[in-house]
Amino acid sequence: MNTLEINLENEAFEQSVPHETFAYLRKESPLHWYDWKQGKGFWCLTRHADITETLKNWRQYSSELGGANLEDLDEEQLAARKSMLETDPPRHTRLRGIVSKWFTPKSVEQYETLVRALTKVILDEAFQHEEFDFVEEIAARLPIQVLARILGVPNEDTSKLIAWGDSMIGNSDPDLTDVVWGTPESEKYRMYPFRSPAALEVFDYGHWMAEKRRQSPEDDLVTKLIHSEIDGERLSEREFDTMFLLLVVAGNETTRQAIAHGLHAFIENPDQIARLQQDPSLMPSAVEEILRWASPVLHFRRTAVTDTELYGKTIHAGDKVVMWFASANRDEAVFEDPFRFDIARSPNPHLAFGQGGPHACLGSYLARLEIKVMFEELLPRLHNLSLNGSPVRMRSNFTNALKQMPVRLSK
Repeated sequence: MNTLEINLENEAFEQSVPHETFAYLRKESPLHWYDWKQGKGFWCLTRHADITETLKNWRQYSSELGGANLEDLDEEQLAARKSMLETDPPRHTRLRGIVSKWFTPKSVEQYETLVRALTKVILDEAFQHEEFDFVEEIAARLPIQVLARILGVPNEDTSKLIAWGDSMIGNSDPDLTDVVWGTPESEKYRMYPFRSPAALEVFDYGHWMAEKRRQSPEDDLVTKLIHSEIDGERLSEREFDTMFLLLVVAGNETTRQAIAHGLHAFIENPDQIARLQQDPSLMPSAVEEILRWASPVLHFRRTAVTDTELYGKTIHAGDKVVMWFASANRDEAVFEDPFRFDIARSPNPHLAFGQGGPHACLGSYLARLEIKVMFEELLPRLHNLSLNGSPVRMRSNFTNALKQMPVRLSK
């Protein structure tokens, strides 16, 4: 391989994550300039150590200057996308403070009974069939149902949230959206320039939920969002929109993909199923290995604040710097035999949650709980599940997503 053969466009991820490309970059070009077809090019970081340092150094590598995704946005568009993902401290700290107490380890512990009850129902319904799509019938259902309870969303509306999230995350997949990247559908879309106009439907739904909670407050997160104050200020409508959108998408899609990839990894590595069944105390380390293996978010972007030197190259102020978590989680310098799925791996300093900086995933404890409970409940039946066809991947260089994974249950 040489640098001319490197392809990091969406289509390069349609069959699998291009791990050979990332291995080459880690070894030969750890700071690599990529000429992106969809807009301005960007610097690629692929080593674990460099990504860890970039996550910490928000003063040099900003989320606010250019946003957290690859697309090029003007000032008006950036102003519209000021969710927690697209802000730096102190604004980020203020926004995070509004919701953080709902996702602390102590708060998440209280959800375990709910998560387990939902999981049992989901599995019982799916296992009534000998053949089914694991993504649709199991992986997609648990995270969104838990999130619906936290937000106060009626359970019958969860399918809407799943569809909207799929459309936004899979905006580059023709099966999920027919919207051309960056094409404004309306003046309103111009005001809210997210990956897909499905964002507008999420906003409208959030407004409906907010009005319900203004009239009838409940002990849920939507009520918290519309009534909370930080430094004497409540969330503006735009801040509420972006917060609700972030919770709906990030709180659903990533955990769903970790669960799907986790099952796929177990099916492909039956020795690890036997190992876990023989020693269920390995479940916590198995969860961490599932997260490393899945790397549900393939990358996030930062923007350089000032000129800086790295590996003898100059990153200029305003340049995009893209952290490839999928590469960091296979870094040979950190993980022994990184392409082996090992449920007892220790230590396991994966970066699936962007650890180390202010943007560390708010929902990491909840995600871990959902994955743990899911595989605890699946454990007695894991050896009875097999693939019933090839998994179908989403066409995306942003999320490591499976759209379908047909499975067969042997009695």
